[in-house]
Amino acid sequence: MAYRIRTFGDPVLKSKAAPVTDIDGKVARLVDEMFDTLYESQNGIALAAPQIGVQKQVFVWELEDAKPMVVFNPEIVESSGEWVYDEGCLSIPDLYVEMLRPKQVLMRGIDLDGNTVEIEADELEARLFQHELDHLHGVLMFDRMTPEQRKEAMTEFRRLQDAPPAAEPRRRRLRLT
Repeated sequence: MAYRIRTFGDPVLKSKAAPVTDIDGKVARLVDEMFDTLYESQNGIALAAPQIGVQKQVFVWELEDAKPMVVFNPEIVESSGEWVYDEGCLSIPDLYVEMLRPKQVLMRGIDLDGNTVEIEADELEARLFQHELDHLHGVLMFDRMTPEQRKEAMTEFRRLQDAPPAAEPRRRRLRLT
């Protein structure tokens, strides 16, 4: 069963998620449903539980040519470098903004078997870890912008939301100065 993805303005996206204390059948079903939701979105590569209204520290992801992954109670324990990339979000549809984030990260969390895992990542995977961790802490892309950038991005987001539905996706890349 796929969930509805919560979008900007929904208060659940601004709340900090609770740690997962028990990895049981209920949590395993949640993970399956999160993947169903991610696949139904057709253009996402990762999804955090708060994006579907579940306030638990879990996110799923699948990059091209890699197996689907899940992590509970993740944290970034190391980061380095810088990388600018057009970042998008399923909860802020159609808007892509150049964002600066660390290029490499080491993430620690718990896998579906209850084991502690550490994953080294760079570029896109490192970015998605940071983005999804932001969701678990109630932080959206808009919160990472300067006031001027946020104003410009919000104007563009509202314009995209008010535009009539298009036959093609309305992906719009926004360079913030």
